[in-house]
Amino acid sequence: MAKRQKKQWFKRGVWWRKIRLNRKHKDRLFRYLFQDKKYLLDLYNALHDSSYTNPDALEVVTMEDVIFMKMKNDLSFIIDSRLNLYEHQSTWNPNMPLRGLFYFTQQYEGLLGAEDADVYGTATVSLPPPEYIIFYNGNGMAQDKMTLYLSDSFSIGRGSGCLECTCKVINVRRGHNEELLGKCRRLWEYSEFVSEIEENILLGKDREEAVQSAIDHCIRQGILSDILKTEKSEVLHMIFLTEYDEKKHLRHTFEEGVQKGRNAKLLELVQIKLSKGKSPEQIAEELEEGIDTILELTVQQSPQQADREPK
Repeated sequence: MAKRQKKQWFKRGVWWRKIRLNRKHKDRLFRYLFQDKKYLLDLYNALHDSSYTNPDALEVVTMEDVIFMKMKNDLSFIIDSRLNLYEHQSTWNPNMPLRGLFYFTQQYEGLLGAEDADVYGTATVSLPPPEYIIFYNGNGMAQDKMTLYLSDSFSIGRGSGCLECTCKVINVRRGHNEELLGKCRRLWEYSEFVSEIEENILLGKDREEAVQSAIDHCIRQGILSDILKTEKSEVLHMIFLTEYDEKKHLRHTFEEGVQKGRNAKLLELVQIKLSKGKSPEQIAEELEEGIDTILELTVQQSPQQADREPK
């Protein structure tokens, strides 16, 4: 009975009840806000106390999805001879150094391939030193900063083996790393906007109301106002995502393909029988199909078959 009531409630709900808060909306929003090289350079300067002013000094080398691993890096770029990988996380993942190792391996392979470097030659291959930073905005980290090590995953512990990959995790939730947030306004604005949404939800507002209230509040306070005023629909699209069932989609695609194939074969049989002068009723009886189906397929005759029909 409870299941039936829940299902009926869902059907009666307004449109926003049929969508869920995108679990990765923070990640998508973070990438969106820093895709502009100007803001990405500001973030780099804030982290390194540098003073670069020319965004063109920054070369974006972000890789597309690595399909077979189902992973995506957020922001990757080269500046000051460093290969930087910036990612955003809203859920805690202790395997981030391992992901970094996978990413840097593929990135170096691509960079060396572009330079036609010979890794088997006698000359030392020059590589940009890597830096891996995670901007964390979740509930799984109380401290401001921490460093994760790949060797923590090794069976005999940190420092063992011949490989190491480290990533620096920086907490960007409201109330953390205020000095860094003060140096990079875009990062502070991002933190405030996300925190405002979460605070509204904790106050009991439904998801749509929480987001709309956060948007209105931030516009009034001049927080991400350039984005929220002119690209509000894009932001909402990143935050709300219609639920997508991949298996269900593939199943429907397969079933539609099978049905199309069946209809094509049935249409061919109908056309043959029509050419022999049989009526739709006779064809329906012979093929054990409904008369409505046969009449519909009769209308779908090819132009060549239609031309042979008496005028």
